[in-house]
Amino acid sequence: MRILIVVNMRSGQGDAGLYEYVRELGRTGSELTMRFLGPGGDLSHALRDAVGFDRIVAAGGDGTVSGVCYAVAGSGVPVLPYPAGTANLFALNIRIPADPHELARLTVEGNAREVDLGEITYGAGDRRGFMVAAGAGFDANIMESADRLKPTLGTAAYLVGALQNLTPKVARFKLTIDGESIESEGIAALVMNVARIQFDIALTHTSDPTDGLFEVVIVRTRNVPGLIPTVWGAFLDRFVQKPAHAAGLEVHSGRDILIEAEPPLALQYDGEVLPATTPLAVRVMPGATRVIVPDDY
Repeated sequence: MRILIVVNMRSGQGDAGLYEYVRELGRTGSELTMRFLGPGGDLSHALRDAVGFDRIVAAGGDGTVSGVCYAVAGSGVPVLPYPAGTANLFALNIRIPADPHELARLTVEGNAREVDLGEITYGAGDRRGFMVAAGAGFDANIMESADRLKPTLGTAAYLVGALQNLTPKVARFKLTIDGESIESEGIAALVMNVARIQFDIALTHTSDPTDGLFEVVIVRTRNVPGLIPTVWGAFLDRFVQKPAHAAGLEVHSGRDILIEAEPPLALQYDGEVLPATTPLAVRVMPGATRVIVPDDY
């Protein structure tokens, strides 16, 4: 089996388990090719011959995973999201193990499943792919503030980022979802492909990355203290059999979404801050990428 491992050296706080993982893969008799991305690294060049491999390992954070999946969409080559970033939300949502030995077994023996991919269009027509979520507003402000703190604080950087943005902009949103216009107000609008975000909090309960649909979540609070009931409710939802949407969240579903905001808001996708503001166009690419998933997924 030919396996391409793309390692983003900028992700997370370093991964001591990567060497053990590679050693375990080597014991399977697989042919391994490793390519490392440093600052300014070219992902497209690293994946220039991706179709010639049996597996691709995306070792990094959610931005790395989504970049790899978007680049090889439609190729049929399965991707393993190796959790080497700070939050690793996509790996969390599909229950990818952290143990390097189990990861190696999964890479070689795991089944691949067709998974939805999101595509965003922003600015002057630039496009990116995402696997977790894309959004406008407060979430992008947090990502920008947390970015420089992640190497030292890990996931706690997101909490610090929230505390540094205690009075986010409140915007009037105009959403166009599959041709239907919806108006709302809040501090953020997120398009979710999966349910769980930082600290294992579920923003929605119907987000399934294989159903060809996105959930559009409007955070209707007006400040950070107002988020406390929403976050607490989402946390408690993990312990009830039939959870309800947390107070302060307005949830819609759709395939093609346009987010407009007044005033314009900052943008992010899978933790990557974009050099642009709203509007943001999002569309689902059903089953566009193949992802290696655990046996019990």
